[in-house]
Amino acid sequence: MSSSLKSTSLEQFYEEASIFSGKDINSLLPPDINREIGHFNIFDIAETIREQRKKQEMPYSRRSYYKISLIKGRSTAEYADKVIEINKNALLFATPKVPYHWIPREESLNGSFCIFSSEFLIKAKSGVDIDELPIFKAGGYPVFQLNDDEIEEIEFIFRKMKKEISSDYVYKYDLLRNYVVELIHYGQKLQPLGINTNTEKNASARVTSLFIELLERQFPIESPNQKLNLRSAKDFADTLAIHVNHLNKALKESTGKTTTSIISSRVLQEAKILLKQTDWNVSEIAYSLGFEEVAHFSNFFKKQTSYTPLSFRS
Repeated sequence: MSSSLKSTSLEQFYEEASIFSGKDINSLLPPDINREIGHFNIFDIAETIREQRKKQEMPYSRRSYYKISLIKGRSTAEYADKVIEINKNALLFATPKVPYHWIPREESLNGSFCIFSSEFLIKAKSGVDIDELPIFKAGGYPVFQLNDDEIEEIEFIFRKMKKEISSDYVYKYDLLRNYVVELIHYGQKLQPLGINTNTEKNASARVTSLFIELLERQFPIESPNQKLNLRSAKDFADTLAIHVNHLNKALKESTGKTTTSIISSRVLQEAKILLKQTDWNVSEIAYSLGFEEVAHFSNFFKKQTSYTPLSFRS
């Protein structure tokens, strides 16, 4: 299993969808969709996993869109520090805030999923703010077991979505928003599947690998206007949807180093490169590396190297 973390945009999703479906990208886009509406679409799971089954490794993915999946069959959802086994039927909610890894476990697995942007749901007349909904808040693991009656109800909603998206009804996207909101509220009333909080070495290794990937993907700094978004241990823990103490413990077990020391070491490495290989002034370098005050950067650099930034550059 790969632990690399990639970010999948809607454009990249459709490029992959074109491959696994054998269809032209334009034919996959829903009719009449535009930026004012936001984005929404619906797919069959069986089609999407055909291409994935050819790959021996499937990466953790942090998508730039929201996703609701009706999964029929055995599969596994892995988060940074938790593993959720899906033994039959489940409803899975995914948010751009939380990287996760979904693994099909049987050939006959099927179901449906819809993808949508936050802009799409904001247009709902109910005034739904998706980031304020409990089911999409970072720190949650919303995978819900479905009994036979529940699977029938959810399947009915997805069938209505599929029918409506191909219709010519002028207000079909208003209806589709209502169906998405219905799914969200349905999920919020369900209890999550049993979660295995894995404390063994492989769990620490998974957290460590995701942390390192998140750290490294911020580099190299290529412009004075580019700024590190993840700067503290809490920033990384929030992104991975784990407690900062858990992140600290996992990194200490795997590397023997603290979270702060690993971050500082990588920031220092980049600072040296920028001081030697660019003509940016110290203030620009400090800003790009996440320091609000140039004095804070100078103190940090001198503490780590015994040199001031300017003396190191010369």
